[in-house]
Amino acid sequence: MKTKGAILRNPGEKWQIEEFDLGDPVAGEVQVKLVSSGLCHSDHHLRTGDSPAPMPVLGGHEGAGIVHKVGPGVTNFKEGDHVVTAFIPACGVCEPCSRGDQNICDEGARLLTGLSIADDTHRAHTSDGLGLAQMCLLGTFAPYITVNQASLIKIEDDIPLQQAALLGCGVATGWGSAVEIGGTHAGDVVVVVGIGGVGINAVQGAAQAGARIVAAVDPVPFKRQMAEKLGATHTFESMEEALPVIGEISWGKMANTTILTVGEIDGSMIQPALSLTGKGGQVVVVGMGNFASMDAQMNLFELTLLQKRVQGGIFGGASPRTQVPNLLQEYRAGKLNLSDLVTNTYRLDQINEAYDDMLSGNNIRGMIVYGDDDY
Repeated sequence: MKTKGAILRNPGEKWQIEEFDLGDPVAGEVQVKLVSSGLCHSDHHLRTGDSPAPMPVLGGHEGAGIVHKVGPGVTNFKEGDHVVTAFIPACGVCEPCSRGDQNICDEGARLLTGLSIADDTHRAHTSDGLGLAQMCLLGTFAPYITVNQASLIKIEDDIPLQQAALLGCGVATGWGSAVEIGGTHAGDVVVVVGIGGVGINAVQGAAQAGARIVAAVDPVPFKRQMAEKLGATHTFESMEEALPVIGEISWGKMANTTILTVGEIDGSMIQPALSLTGKGGQVVVVGMGNFASMDAQMNLFELTLLQKRVQGGIFGGASPRTQVPNLLQEYRAGKLNLSDLVTNTYRLDQINEAYDDMLSGNNIRGMIVYGDDDY
């Protein structure tokens, strides 16, 4: 079929809305008619060149929609099912999946190849015949996607699909960074640095897990206000500003967990985060930096003698096929706020404006909403 999407031909260029050819699902694949797509900072890393990807690339990795077609051998999905995309595929049979670590499924090694899991070919092609890589094997900056069934999670029909898209990346990653990989317990002190689409959900997760102090750090006043609305007990403009106050209100114990959810991380942020973290605590690194960066500054004396940890985290350290249904239960129980996460919605052809808004700090999360004329 012919459809349209936001395509990046070369790093440094703007997203271009182009018509492209999308193939029908082959064995093990599903075609989805999307309702919405979140606008995550990770896609902007393609544009800056910080994240390597074959070009041209169809952006987007956070979406929700309705199954349009199913390929041969697909038994878990049928036409009309409501689904959320998972930016890490979960095959269910590799070693990480078998031990419950679906968020680091071996099929994730394909994420930056753009080649389908089913047959190592492109399912999408540009109008001039080039193979079109799909961001995270998804490419949700288009109203239709053809993806492997390992990249989809079925959800109940009563969940609003426009909001459900957020579960595919920002909500699951943020909540899990505090609750799953962060291990927040009642009475903990948690600091979240960077209040965007991921960080705001780390705030929500830490608050719901019972942390007595949830400190949100961001230079943008609007984001600090939103953090307070969704569970933060304290807010700060910077880690330097937060440091003496966290020391005072924690009686010198500092944070159990400091979570770095900034949009663009660099090595200079690690030591300030470690300084905010108490003995035996951890710094959870969620934000992405340049793929070639090897520089992280930290005091090794402090790291060893105070038994601190620096822990990477992807998809919140949780398995998407358990995390997303669990989060939906939190939503039904009124413990997870989805409605306030989207600051502004956009049409597909407004994508560059949307990313300008993100970079200017105007959005917690921007979202593309597809209309009848997109299909």
